This record gives sequence, C-alpha cells and structure tokens, in this order.
Amino acid sequence: MLRPEMSSTSPSVPAASQSPTGSLSQGPRYDFGLQETPRSLPSATASASTPPGTSGAAGDRSSSSSRLAGHLPSALRAQGSFFGNRRSYAENIFASNFNFGTSSSSARDNNYPQTLKTPLSAGNPQRSGYKSWTPQMGYSATSSSAVSAHSPSVIVAVVEGRGLARGEIGMASIDLKSPQIILSQFADNTTYAKVITKLKILSPLEIIMSNTACVVGNSTKLFTLITENFKNVNFTTVQRKYFNETKGLEYIEQLCIAEFSTVLMEVQSKYYCLAAVAALLKYVEFIQNSVYAPKSLKICFQGSEQTAMIDSSSAQNLELLVNNQDCRNNHTLFGVLNYTKTPGGGRRLRSNILEPLVDIETINMRLDCVQELLQDEELFFGLQSVISRFLDTEQLLSVLVQIPKQDTVNAAESKITNLIYLKHTLELVDPLKIALKNCNTPLLRAYYGSLEDKRFGIILEKIKTVINDDVRYMKGCLNMRTQKCYAVRSNINEFLDIARRTYTEIVDDIAGMISQLGEKYSLPLRTSFSSARGFFIQMTIDCTALPNDQLPSEFIKISKVKNSYSFTSADLIKMNERCQESLREIYHMTYMIVCKLLSEIYEHIHCLYKLADTVSMLDMLLSFAHACTLSDYVRPEFTDTLAIKQGWHPILERISVEKPVANNTYITEGSNFLIITGPNMSGKSTYLKQIALCQIMAQIGSYVPAEYSSFRIAEQIFTRISTDDDIETNSSTFMKEMKEIAYILHNVNDKSLILIDELGRGTNTEEGIGICYAVCEYLLSLKAFTLFATHFLELCHIDVLYPNVENMHFEVQHVKNISRNKDTILYTYKLSKGFTEEKNYGLKAAEVSSLPPSIVLDAKEITTQITRQILQNQRSTPEMERQRAVYHLATRLVQTARNSRLDPDSLRTYLSNLKKQYEADCPKAEQVSGNTEE
Repeated sequence: MLRPEMSSTSPSVPAASQSPTGSLSQGPRYDFGLQETPRSLPSATASASTPPGTSGAAGDRSSSSSRLAGHLPSALRAQGSFFGNRRSYAENIFASNFNFGTSSSSARDNNYPQTLKTPLSAGNPQRSGYKSWTPQMGYSATSSSAVSAHSPSVIVAVVEGRGLARGEIGMASIDLKSPQIILSQFADNTTYAKVITKLKILSPLEIIMSNTACVVGNSTKLFTLITENFKNVNFTTVQRKYFNETKGLEYIEQLCIAEFSTVLMEVQSKYYCLAAVAALLKYVEFIQNSVYAPKSLKICFQGSEQTAMIDSSSAQNLELLVNNQDCRNNHTLFGVLNYTKTPGGGRRLRSNILEPLVDIETINMRLDCVQELLQDEELFFGLQSVISRFLDTEQLLSVLVQIPKQDTVNAAESKITNLIYLKHTLELVDPLKIALKNCNTPLLRAYYGSLEDKRFGIILEKIKTVINDDVRYMKGCLNMRTQKCYAVRSNINEFLDIARRTYTEIVDDIAGMISQLGEKYSLPLRTSFSSARGFFIQMTIDCTALPNDQLPSEFIKISKVKNSYSFTSADLIKMNERCQESLREIYHMTYMIVCKLLSEIYEHIHCLYKLADTVSMLDMLLSFAHACTLSDYVRPEFTDTLAIKQGWHPILERISVEKPVANNTYITEGSNFLIITGPNMSGKSTYLKQIALCQIMAQIGSYVPAEYSSFRIAEQIFTRISTDDDIETNSSTFMKEMKEIAYILHNVNDKSLILIDELGRGTNTEEGIGICYAVCEYLLSLKAFTLFATHFLELCHIDVLYPNVENMHFEVQHVKNISRNKDTILYTYKLSKGFTEEKNYGLKAAEVSSLPPSIVLDAKEITTQITRQILQNQRSTPEMERQRAVYHLATRLVQTARNSRLDPDSLRTYLSNLKKQYEADCPKAEQVSGNTEE
C-alpha cells in the first residue's frame, strides 16, 4: 500500500548528461533551503589544530570566487547527475583530490548551486504562509567551522505517508560529527507523540521536510507540531521528489560498510525511512560541499519498540539533562552519572538516559559488567587509564570518510592532523586489549574479541611506513604544527625534505632575531606562538624598568596585560609570512602523500566503527561503576513488581549535606495504583521523581540508590508535575494540566509508569475532584503502574470501589513552639500506609502567614461543615471489605507463583502468614456486618 504512494510522488530525476545545455530548467532543480533560519553548521572537516572531541576555532573553508546560477557543474555533466551513478561520482572525486586546484575541482566549486536562505522566525510575516518556494542562487550555504562536542550537529529528515498511509512516519538522521545514519519508521497516532519525542532526544540542528507538507493554508498537522515545538531549530523544506525510496536504497547499498550491510534486509520494505535518507544525504552533500566515500558509513535501523519512551516534558520535569533552576549546574541525572572520559561516552550516556533499554537480557549484561568493574579494582583503573587517552573516535571517523570537493590548505592540514589522530587512536588498541585480557563477563569478552581484529594492525603498519614513529597527538598549537610538518618520513619526497629544511631555517632565524633584539635593547624577550598571530615576542617586566616607560619604536602591535607585554616587529611579520608560505608547501606535498595512504587504508578503516562503539560503551560502564563507588547503590532485579527497599533521590543526595531520607516502595499488578497524600512540603513531588529516576537508572544498566530494588520494565514513563502556565502557547495552569493529562491518556499502555502530581488544582474544587476521579478510574482499568499525589482527600475513598488502590501518606509530627505558644509541623519525609490524618494543613499554613485571624477562623468553620457532609456519603459495605480481602489474597498468591525463590519451609511460612492476614481482614468485614444489622 505504501510503496505505490511514495513512488508516485518520487519520480526519478533525469541525469544532467541528458541536458546538453546544462540548464536547470531541463535538468534537476536544486530546491534546497527554501526557508530556513540562518545558522552556522558544524564543518565535517575538523580544524587542523583542534583534535576531535575538543572545542576550538577551525579554519573556514574557502568559498568559490563565482557562481554560475544557470548551469550545472561541468564535472557533473561529464559524470552524470548527482542523482545518477553515485558510486562512480564519489570515486572520481577521490581520484581528482590528489592535486590542488585541478580544473575539475575548480569547475565543481565555481558552478555548484547555492541557496538563498530566508529567515524563518516568529516575527517573519512569511512564516504563516511559507510562500518562498523558488530557490534563488548566488549565496553561499557552506558551513564555516567545527563546533564543540556538545553543540547541536544532527540533521534529521522527516516524511509522512499520505492518504491511507497517513500516520506512517519515516525518519533519517545523521550527526555531522559521526559517520553514522540512524533510520526509523513507525506508526504514530494523531498526537505525533513518538515523532516529537524522538526529535527532542536527537536535539537536531536542522529538520528537513517535504514542501508538500506545508502548502499555504493547508499545512499538515505534523508540520505544524514540529514548527511549534522546535522554534529555535533550523527548518528546511525540499521538493517531495527528493524523498525517493529507490534512491535511498541505492545510497545505502553504495555507502553502507560491509559489517552493517544486513540493514538492507531490515529496510527494504520500509519505504518512508528510505525516502527520508535519500533527501537527507542529498542535502548533507549539498551543504558540506563533500561526498562520502563508498562503503564508509555505518547505517542502522532502530525501531520504536527497542527503547522506552520518555516525552520531553517528563525529561524536563525529572531534570534528566538540564536543571530547572539553573541550566548551568550539573544537578541532574546526567550530572550524577556522568564520569565519562571521552565525548563519545558522554553522548552515549545522554542518549541512554533519554531512551532507556527495554530488553532485560541486554540490561543484565551491562549490570554484569558494572559488577565486575566494582569487584576488580585493577580492571577498573586499568580501563579508565586507557579510555581517558582516547580522542573523539566517532568525529575522527566522520572526517576521514568524507572526500572534500574543494582542495584547500585548510582541508590539507585537516587531513594531516586527522591521520595523526588516527595513528594515536590505533596505538591505544593494544593497551586496551591488555586491560581487558582477564575480564570474565560476556559483554567485556565480546569487546575484547572485537579488538582482536587484524585490520587495526594492518592500518597501523601502513601508516608507519609513511608516518614517523615519533609523531603523536600533542597539546598546544605549536607542538601540533611541528608534528604535522615532520609527520611524513624523510626520503619519501625530496622536495618535501627541502621544504622542511627551509621551514626549520626560518624558525631558527626567528628565534635568533628575537634573541638579538633582546641583546640590543637589554630586554628579557622570549619567543611565543599562537595560531592567530604566528610567532610574536613576549616580555614580562615592570614598566618602570623601561627607558622613558616605553618600548622601543621598532616594536608594533603592542598589547599589555599587567606586567606582561606582547608585540611584534615589521621584520618578524615578514618572516612569519615566509614561514606560512613554507608551511603551505609542506602541507601541500604532505597532503598528496596522505591522500595516497588513505586510499590504501580505506578498505580496512571500517573496523574503527567497532572501536568507537567499544570505547563509548566501556566509558559509560566505567562511569556507572565510578558513580557506585561514591554512594551505596545496589544492583537492581527485574520482575513484574516495582519493589524498592529504602530508596532515596539520587540528585538530592548530591545537593544535600546529609543523606536524604529513604523510603520503601511496593507496586504490583494487584496494587498498581498508589494515592499519596500529605501536607505541603512533606516530600510528595520529590518521592515521585525519585521513583522515575531509579526506574531509568535501572533500565540503562546502572545500579540504583537503595538497599534492595526490583523493577518491572517500563515501556513508557509519563509525568504530570509542573504547575506553571505557558505563555508561548497561551495556556493557563489548568489548560496546561489538561493538555498534559490528555497526552498521557492517549499514549498510555499496560507497561507504562505514570507519575501525576496535583491534578485539577487549576479549577474549582468540585470540578477538580470530578476530573481526578474520572482520570483515576480510566487509569485503574489498565495495568500501568500509577503514583498519584493529591491534596484532594476525597480521592482516598476510591479504594472502597477499586481493590487495586493503595493509600499512602507522608508523616508529620506536631511540636509545641513555646516561644509562640503554638503547634508547628515537623516534616519526617517518611512514607506510611493509609491516607494522611492531618486535617486542614492548608489552614495551618495560612495561620502561620499574615492572614487575619478572623478569616482563618471563618475558614475553619466552613471546612468542618463541608467535611461532615462529604463523610456521610462515604461508607464502606461489608461485602466490599470481604471482596477486597479476597482480591488481595488472590493477587499475592499469583505473584508468589510467578516470582518466588523461597525454599519449601520459607514458602510454607509465607503462605501461613498470608492465611492469617486474610483471616484477620475477614472478621473486620463480619464485624462491620454485625454492627450494621444492630
């Protein structure tokens, strides 16, 4: 059903060679970036002086000197359209990149069509109409520089089926810092909750959709929701014809590395994710001005059923990644668990927190690893020492597999730098193998086995035939510059050796000249270097020691910080220019050698994908183990029961001076609805968040803060906690509550964990109680685990009608305040059975405030009358009590049959106690019956 619909809207694009004149009207139209918020994109080619995983300025790619808007590039006409033979195009470009400034490269760059990008903001009158669909040429759309590891760098393409296929969503995403494409396709409901949640998790830099999704006056609901939820994200529409599933399948066949080629079997019939990846790759090649080498990308398919769903509102309420009070501090779940040493480990931890696992076997394998790391101190510190020396392997791979369409000095310097990083990374494989050699758990053994790949040694040997053994990654721009200059071995290129001798002589001359200037003026001058200024002069001296309190006139561009002077001279500027010219020659010749070397190792480089995966996973597991050493966490079990003995809030533990008060939790299918009451500030909201955080920690493979813990796998985690209004969507506090609870009710299932705090407080009491009752009754019909905190004590009596309801409350103590001759409340933060016996605690809080005593007295009288009337209508019948006792006995027997690990004697004792408990409950029912008859 889906394939004909997609095919009909995705015709094949004619090759440029069929259009002799090269006119865009006759060939393919480049209709990218039709409306977009201007924003710089991270360059796939990292800075030559900035290692992967570190932030810093990178060299800008040179833009072309001219653009011919009406003609296709000559190189494309010769080789076929961008949509033609994709494999031969990439190979030809790679072959042409051995020389700087070749005619084909120049032609490609000068004629490459670019897009005028118009702002898409709330204040733009075009936003509501989306009228500017005709592309305009003449403005560069190339990215400028690499950004830090935590900046957004993900581009996502989204497409939805039409007609009967509406609601079928295809997504493809690529991180510009990592050569990995993630595909997904799933059916969503009218709320598009899965789409919005996945996009929130990806935190995209840019979202691509079809222009047919936003036709003026007839935008799709998906398009509207995405633009409303991602106001600060670049949004680009492209013609629907680029969402071509046939072209997407061709891309995967041509670009996917052999180790992950099984993805073809998974996605062959998933036409929407194939269409999305076609548009995504076309667009990425366009903005990056480079193509991916054949068989160089890791492509995988992720179904929505593989991980638990946490919506963005819940992630914010639970403070998983960002603290709600101060976004700069690390009092979050990510901050509690993040002891990673590499950028890849941090990224994996972040994605796991937002998308916890649901497969118990995988979770237990991770827990086995954490347990071994905690028990084997030598393994823990040995692994941590090696892992901390790795750079950002994923970003390194991303740069290595891209082939620049334009050969520049910056591109050359970047390739040389990244080859040094590659050598550094490969030299860490053997130490990592040694650290893992004696491990026992299956997952660690599997990672050790992946390091036995002979390709690591083959690549390193090939590199060492060209690159000096002493060359390695070093901190400091001058140190790295020296490493790059002398990276290639001597006697490989005679002209390169001559250029390096010239460079050395110039550097020696600079040092000698500065030494002579110091002697000439009797000043303590020293040579310094920065990437921006090159070589310059520095001096630390008291200004009173200078003749006439001034530097000699020969020195220019003087800057002073306290007693430190920085300056240069005209002669030094000239020598810097000579030095740069010599460097360009060195980089040029080194680049040609490096390109030849890379062409030889490309066929083996795919093993680095496994290495990147191994390093990031080991880093995350080490981080879990590290967190356990700082607190008394326990290994969780997985059953059909949520049982936590003496559990506490992990984030609160970090903030508090003293350890937080611990509480027990017990939820089963027979008692799956907890109503929690207690005064204000007694700890209800904190307790709800604690349960969710422990659930997430358990499902990502971490130990949890408790003495004992057992969890049922949660496929979805929902929260309704915040009581703020929302100005952006014109929602009052009550309206926001209703939207959030409606979202939960539309998406909940039997395997969900639901946390609701203070529902119905934004309207009058009668309506609030009515809404709460209705919501509770709906949720009680499901097997989802629900914790419902409320101040409506009337809700506590719902347990008379529903035996799977348990009432819990937070205890408080009354202490006599002698100075004020009044009772004050002491919060214990302890959870106990039953609903709270505290009456009118809101009135007590009002009494402490400056409210007039007469008003408080009137409020007490009115409250007493209303309470008396309500209690008269809430009486439990004997039959209800008897049925409740039978229900609780039956659910406990079923649970015992499923999960019991007791020996026969202990089991006999437990069953005997169950019988006594049942007999104790039944006389109560009979006693109530007798009293009624009297």
